[in-house]
Amino acid sequence: MLSFAVGTGFVSQNRFTSRLSTLVACVLLLTTACSQSKSEFTQFNNASNAIAKNSTLRIGFVGTSQTPIGPFGWAKQKGILENRLQKAGFKDITMNRFANGPDLNEAIVAGQIDVGLLGDTPAIVLKARGFQTRLIRITQFDVNAWLVTKKNGPRSIADLKGKTLATAKGSYMHRYLLGLLNEKGIAKETKVVHLLPSDAKSALERGDIAAYAASSDQGPFLKSQGFPVIDSSADHDGLSGTSVIVATENLLTKQPDFPQKFNQIITEAVKDLKANSGEYYKFHAQTIGYPVDIIKVSYPLTQLSEEPFPSEGLKLLEGTKTFLASQNLAKSNFKLTDWIVKK
Repeated sequence: MLSFAVGTGFVSQNRFTSRLSTLVACVLLLTTACSQSKSEFTQFNNASNAIAKNSTLRIGFVGTSQTPIGPFGWAKQKGILENRLQKAGFKDITMNRFANGPDLNEAIVAGQIDVGLLGDTPAIVLKARGFQTRLIRITQFDVNAWLVTKKNGPRSIADLKGKTLATAKGSYMHRYLLGLLNEKGIAKETKVVHLLPSDAKSALERGDIAAYAASSDQGPFLKSQGFPVIDSSADHDGLSGTSVIVATENLLTKQPDFPQKFNQIITEAVKDLKANSGEYYKFHAQTIGYPVDIIKVSYPLTQLSEEPFPSEGLKLLEGTKTFLASQNLAKSNFKLTDWIVKK
């Protein structure tokens, strides 16, 4: 059963209407053939808008720990986040962790999240479906994905032909894997299944899958555990990921200056993080349970910008959006300029 994170707990799916259940399923499955009429989208968005309250800011993030990482997590760790947001008029701030981007999308669709921190692929897919989100910041760009194989398994991309591969579908790793298989001309001869990062190591050990497209930190960690790495997105132009922050149109209608205030918080956190990198890397490592040296490899500070929309990040977003649209994984190839919140 699917579930939606709300506040600090969960609400079961059967508490939502059947229309919502159908709509959520259509949005989140990248290969779906479902479609909705414009009037249905309008009716649903109006219903979702009624849920939000001015005094509470509901933030969702993707992660493996209940504590967020990156500039946003550092802002929270340093006490900057809540203090500034409360001064901006938000009495309460709730934070909800999601296992992956599609799950976070689910909560946005349900009207339970105002701000989402997630990867480029799920964010683009949701926007392309017609849901009213706005891009308010790129938090990290050139994020690496790694192709990890089972021990004594495939030693090259060509060896993957006819094999079963896995990744977290709807993630930037998924986009990388699809792009890689297309680039090598073996997409039709391989099978890609959905598997969350928490299950990857055991699946590789059992030999259930030949390879796993892992995230920026999980890849180096699995390599340290003896699993071969045969490729990475860094070896392919345009296949690395981007981490973004989106906000709902409903929030921005009520708080038009929110992006500016929120970006000031994140920019301050980036500056402090870079100035205290040793302290930050220790926090990051303790939060997700990987050694500091793994975090340093997977999270170079050059990937963080003090500007909301670094040019390299925008270039990667455009490439990802175009690819997803060309593969019919995104319903439309919308203009980035129409998505980016005006400064």
